[in-house]
Amino acid sequence: METLIVVIALLVEVAFTWFGIVTKQYQQKARNWLRISGFLIFVILVSSTAIVWSFRWMLLAGLLFLLAGIGTVSLIRNKESKRDFRPSRMVIKAVMMTVLLIAALVPALVFPQHKLPKVTGQYEVATAAYTYIDENRIEELADTGKNRFVNVQYWYPEKIDGTYPLLVFSHGATGIKTSNASTFRELASHGYVVCSIDHPYHSFYTVSDDGTFTLMNSDYKMEFDNANKEGIYTREQIYGLIQKWMKLRTDDMNFVIDTILKKSPDEKDPVYQLINKENIGVFGHSMGGAASVWLGRERKDVKAVVNIDAPFFSELVYNKGSDDFEASGNAYLTPTLNIYSDDVWNQLGVNSTYAANSNADKMFKEAYTVHFQGAKHLSLTDLPLFSPLLANMLQGGKATIDPYFCIEKENELILNFFDSKLKGKGRFTSERVYGSNLNGR
Repeated sequence: METLIVVIALLVEVAFTWFGIVTKQYQQKARNWLRISGFLIFVILVSSTAIVWSFRWMLLAGLLFLLAGIGTVSLIRNKESKRDFRPSRMVIKAVMMTVLLIAALVPALVFPQHKLPKVTGQYEVATAAYTYIDENRIEELADTGKNRFVNVQYWYPEKIDGTYPLLVFSHGATGIKTSNASTFRELASHGYVVCSIDHPYHSFYTVSDDGTFTLMNSDYKMEFDNANKEGIYTREQIYGLIQKWMKLRTDDMNFVIDTILKKSPDEKDPVYQLINKENIGVFGHSMGGAASVWLGRERKDVKAVVNIDAPFFSELVYNKGSDDFEASGNAYLTPTLNIYSDDVWNQLGVNSTYAANSNADKMFKEAYTVHFQGAKHLSLTDLPLFSPLLANMLQGGKATIDPYFCIEKENELILNFFDSKLKGKGRFTSERVYGSNLNGR
């Protein structure tokens, strides 16, 4: 829709300019009617839901409204232009109008209108957001002198007809708590309470209950970026950074789970009445996946883990003799589903950061591995649907896998895995490799 609007706007401006040059007139009255018509057409498209109203259309709506207002006033005044006709002036006007329209369409072009991935469950899904304050921790990533806070959002079945397993999600290194919202909706529609965490100062941004807007910590961002470059840190220093990052992540996740477990079912908020506290799973993307695997080792009440494209940081040790990472070799008992893109899959067995991942078959009592062929790191989030341009920029190129196939199949696998491990619905099975070019899978 966004590209179509740009193309139509360009064609109209070119045609109108050509007509004006041929007739040697500015065609001011026709231009005024064109402005009014443009705004009315936009209103009709929004009313008919051909354009789904959202933030992405606000600038365009404002510009069209302003132009329609100018056109209406000009028609009422009905004054003829006395300026001599100059083709160059006509062309300049067309260029300026095109630039304005494209600028107004930038939000829609960066975040194009898209269909949502399938939701296949029987339950309508509700959401709720909260800010939890940890009275036992002082914030270390900002000089506030205040206690650490954690923002969370829940997705849960709107209809209460029992209790449901709790699933806690941790986002990627610089992500946000809604990074995999399609997964959360799908899980909640099948009878799960999903709690996704914003890790303040690790998340790109987060908004608290009181409206406070918190951006990512610049020192953390610099550490993370430099850790992924050669020659900035030693392997031992990187290991220290990993321990620091994981401590903050797992402390946040432990705090959120413990807070939920302390909540009484009699609390006014309906979300706490729905939670089966005996059935808990954790999952996450990238650094959040690493934290989830870590939590699966630490907590006995976590019964299932889904790791999305992350190294097993909890299963690595630093060997001073070889100055490198290696798998600890300790047994891992919590059932785990590992989902990999090409970006991580191609590093297994090559990059020592993934030494424990490569050794999963020996270390893990119950581990399942899935590779999405043709997927890149962010293909396993909703970002390629929400903003293909940003996803391609952040991950260094476009994935070849169909984005809807990838996220919908991923959601299906995660649902089936948690159904098996938390609800006892049969034995989990999957293909080893999925890709839209593999016999339709």
